[in-house]
Parts: sequence; structure tokens; C-alpha cells
Amino acid sequence: MSLRSRTAGAALALAVPFALAAVPADAAPVPDPDPFVWTDLTPTYTATADYQYEPFAITDGHTRSDACDRTAQGGAGYHYVKLADVGSLDPAEPAGLLYEADADGNRALVAVEWIVPAGSGTTAPTLFGQQFQPATTVPGVPGPVYTLRAWIWKDNPSGLLAPWNPTVACP
Repeated sequence: MSLRSRTAGAALALAVPFALAAVPADAAPVPDPDPFVWTDLTPTYTATADYQYEPFAITDGHTRSDACDRTAQGGAGYHYVKLADVGSLDPAEPAGLLYEADADGNRALVAVEWIVPAGSGTTAPTLFGQQFQPATTVPGVPGPVYTLRAWIWKDNPSGLLAPWNPTVACP
């Protein structure tokens, strides 16, 4: 067997387990958008990096919620909303931050959320090539809204822009 054949075989043997482990067998992942969405999310990372330290989010005008959001599809965590940014479609100005609590009660930033009011007759907006999800309410925001979540601070097996993360737990 030639060196080239052995090298190709070894590369294939290493790649298969990673490919199989990428998606859990029982999950129905939301396909990630265009790969360039990571580039589009760069302003989001930059704008929200300081909020990994939760007190900075509160100091900057985000209202803390003590209700943890969870459904059968997964969790979203605790919503922190900055009302001045509700309605924004700017990647650098998500209106919501989502935090998950650990066993000690400390909260870690897991995702960001754009929140747009859902007036009568309005259609769901799109951002990053994804249509917003209808949501009845978000803590601290009046009326029904559309939301789009980006799981940029915690991996989501359901997809980067999936509405729920099965690994987010509520105490």
C-alpha cells in the first residue's frame, strides 16, 4: 500500500467520528444559515463581550428577569432586555441578552436576542437570512413580539439561530 493511500485512509478514519458526532441522532437541527453569518455576527460579539460579566449588562440599561424561559424543545434562560433597543435590526444592538444560571446562582451569557414588536398586519422581519420567530411575550416587553436568537456564547446542538437550546437548563 502506498504512502498516499495510507494517508488518505488515516484522514478518512479521523474524519468519520467527527462527522457522526456533529449532530445527535435524536436531534432535528435547524440548518445554519450562510457560513458568512459568522462574519455578520462579528459586531454582535464585539458589542456584547462585556456583558459576559452580568453587572455590566444591568449598568448599561438591560432589565434583569428572574423568570427562566424553558419549553419542551429546550431553554432560553433568563431574559435581560434593553427597551431602547427593542425594534432594532442592527447586529450590534440586540435588545435582549440570555443568561443561564449555574448551581451557585451565578449567571453566564449564552445568547443574544433581537426583539421586534408584532403589530397587527406586520410580517416577521429577517436578519442574517433567517425569519424571526413569533413569540407571545418577552419579560419586560409589552405586547406580542417577534424574536431571533443567536447562540454565540454557548453552543447549541439545534443550530446557531435556533429558537431553543436543549442544553440550557432552568433551576
